[in-house]
Amino acid sequence: MKTLHFSTVIQATPKTVWNTLFAPDTYRQWTAEFAEGSHFEGSWAKGEIIRFLGPDGGGMIAVIADNRPHEFLSIKHQGYIKDGIEDTTSPEVLSWTPAFENYTLSALGTSTELKIDMDCSEKWEDYMVRTWPKALASLKAICESSV
Repeated sequence: MKTLHFSTVIQATPKTVWNTLFAPDTYRQWTAEFAEGSHFEGSWAKGEIIRFLGPDGGGMIAVIADNRPHEFLSIKHQGYIKDGIEDTTSPEVLSWTPAFENYTLSALGTSTELKIDMDCSEKWEDYMVRTWPKALASLKAICESSV
């Protein structure tokens, strides 16, 4: 497992960036770079279960490890969802879990630096390295158009 790092500076407040990252409608917009129709079910509250789903209903199950509004959110990925079945115990899943995905927001005057640190298996590394910059560009455009 490798930890990947991505970052961008967005001309908006941490509150605006946070709300854009995690509100259902805008989440669907910027995560469309990963898969059109991406969405979540559940809560971003610390300790809560959340499911990240694609249009076919498959995806990932996670728990929110930490949530400090407008500053830091940590997602602890725990398994896959396929054909409506959650898998948190198969040898394949246990080979990469837990995997963390962390969002850190820092105020820079009237802007926000957003850092993403995510644990990633080799199988998904190329995809994430190609896709995260597109997703961050989309997020940046959404945030900056609302200012």
